[in-house]
Amino acid sequence: MAVAAPKAEKANVFAWEGSDRRGKRIKGETRAASMALVRADLRRQGINPIKVTKKSTLFKSRKKKIRPGDIAVFSRQLATMMSSGVPLVQAFDIVGRGHDNPSMQDLILSIKADVEGGTALAEALKKHPLYFDDLFCNLVHAGEQAG
Repeated sequence: MAVAAPKAEKANVFAWEGSDRRGKRIKGETRAASMALVRADLRRQGINPIKVTKKSTLFKSRKKKIRPGDIAVFSRQLATMMSSGVPLVQAFDIVGRGHDNPSMQDLILSIKADVEGGTALAEALKKHPLYFDDLFCNLVHAGEQAG
């Protein structure tokens, strides 16, 4: 009996307010899979989160589709950053912010959330078979095993 893979968490948009190390109030928006991840990310940036709220998705515009070219660019950028010594989670942040396609940003944030949670990169990619086939995931797995 086949078991369905767990659904990847969808990234949402959160509005936040916080204070920096000097006590100055700042506001912003960010995409993340959960409110807890937003708070953790803000703390890593030296921001004390005061208020975090999920923004309404009622009037969300239609998202652009993820094309094979988007996946190719993502793969190339991630490989370049990793070979330059950038930590994997930080590379996801940089690559994700660089995309203008919200669907691609959601995909990257979902993979990042899995990796931050302790899932191997190949396993995180396998949760998205529409974009990453078995060959791609197996090559990533081989790379992980090789170091």
